[in-house]
Amino acid sequence: MRLALWQTTGHLADKAKNLVALSRIATAAAAAGAELLLCPECWLGGYNAVQSGLAETMEGPSYATIAGIARENNLAIVYGFAERDGEMVYNSAIAIGPDGARLGLYRKLHLFGDFERREYTAGSAFMPPFNYRGWKIGLLICYDVEFPEAVRHVALVGAELVLIPTALSLEYGCVPGAIVPARAVENQIYVGYCNHAGVEDGLAYLGGSCLAGPDGRVLAAAGVGETLLLADISKDTLHEAAKLFPYRRDRRPEIYNQQDHSKI
Repeated sequence: MRLALWQTTGHLADKAKNLVALSRIATAAAAAGAELLLCPECWLGGYNAVQSGLAETMEGPSYATIAGIARENNLAIVYGFAERDGEMVYNSAIAIGPDGARLGLYRKLHLFGDFERREYTAGSAFMPPFNYRGWKIGLLICYDVEFPEAVRHVALVGAELVLIPTALSLEYGCVPGAIVPARAVENQIYVGYCNHAGVEDGLAYLGGSCLAGPDGRVLAAAGVGETLLLADISKDTLHEAAKLFPYRRDRRPEIYNQQDHSKI
């Protein structure tokens, strides 16, 4: 399966312009053979903004437009947005299939910093992987990938590919440079990590979007600017990497929660 990761500066607090740009990019991604397009964290309205006025319900007004774009281009679209549910606002990611139907919704579990804790309510549960064109796909968001137990959980419940919209600033280059490839190889999965580009109301983004494989290799990586990354994933690579790195087979979970260290 071919994936497309859209690293974009976007239009802060202008959902209409972002939707126009998405239509253009989805057409380009489909023409290049992509079957799934991944957008950044809070892409719909922009990350570095007060979210209460930008938040939409799970299948709010923008959902219908994006579902139409997915149908027109026969590809799945995964995007980050501020999700309103009653009085709560969540930092969420949603997956829409080529038929316009919702494949999955995930609410960010690990909120980062005072800004996010002020703007959002933390999610309370992982999302089960969804099935798409023979692949089991999990969703996490940004800071979640920096917790090994979060990625391990999603892998253990069946995900073969984990997609991660992110909003990563300049000082955190070790995340795409080291952490994302490590999460892929230690869990024997593919990890797609899609960041913003440029500057958003004073917040400078690292870029660095990437797709890492289960053998630890980075299959595609972006620089700092706006770009559309394309990369292919393969079940054969999953199977071969599992032979070389048998971490899942050799785990000993029965000893990991022991509390008595007196005999060590």
